[in-house]
Amino acid sequence: MNVRRQDKIATVVLYLISGTIILILAALLLYILAAGLPHVSWHFLTSPARAFEAGGGIGIQLFNSLYLLVLAMLISMPVSLGAGIYLSEYAKKNWRTTFVQTAIEILSSLPSVVVGLFGFLIFVVQFKFGFSILSGALALTFFNLPLLTRNVEESLASVQGSQREAGLALGLSRFETVTRVIVPEALPGITTGMILGAGRVFGEAAALIYTAGQSAPALDFSNWNPFYIASPLNPLRPAETLAVHIWKINSEGIMPDVAAVSAGASAVLVIVVLLFNLSARWFGKWLFKKMTGGD
Repeated sequence: MNVRRQDKIATVVLYLISGTIILILAALLLYILAAGLPHVSWHFLTSPARAFEAGGGIGIQLFNSLYLLVLAMLISMPVSLGAGIYLSEYAKKNWRTTFVQTAIEILSSLPSVVVGLFGFLIFVVQFKFGFSILSGALALTFFNLPLLTRNVEESLASVQGSQREAGLALGLSRFETVTRVIVPEALPGITTGMILGAGRVFGEAAALIYTAGQSAPALDFSNWNPFYIASPLNPLRPAETLAVHIWKINSEGIMPDVAAVSAGASAVLVIVVLLFNLSARWFGKWLFKKMTGGD
């Protein structure tokens, strides 16, 4: 068999593998949407859940998921960005840096249930935050931080060294070179990592069972004072998220229309993640053009 034929066979095999993966993902996505979208309505998206009767919705759980997502990303994004910049641009290449990078890789592979138990012992019990959004956001920060930090570090490391040399040759300081040259160049990769991190936060269930709780108290959407116990913005209230709600209603079996609610909630979960990914990609491109002066 000659080299050209081997190349054609390898190309066909790679195309078949790629096509199979795409078909599996597309089939899974279409199945979830086809099973869930018929049950999705404005009433379903805005009404509270019902335990022993049919007709409930996911309004409070959906808001809790979005609120926890925003809070967790607000905590983890600046920390991971600073840590990634330091490890890539400022840290000396010695055994200490290697140890930190190895620890980050190990932490990024921890099961979410382990992070949840850690958050329960530290934030719920020791810090006495109780089952709350704050406990869940802090636990998800520890869950997401290693992955985001590693992504930022690798995105910055992928920028060519000539970019750094050019910035320094133009008289920019090291900090100015990083903020005005290196970070804008690495922004697409950083944004992609943040998108993946946000998807993990929004779809996470195991870590939140032990930290944010499994209950969704009634909320007063007319009072946005974060210190009011029934306020939607109160970070110290328990908050059952959408992913936890899907797991809970299927495990308890006390909801008459559990199949419809579970399918509808799963479809909403997938759609929200897709919308967030698309909007984040657009924002990353816009921000890259803004920072680099592109058209």
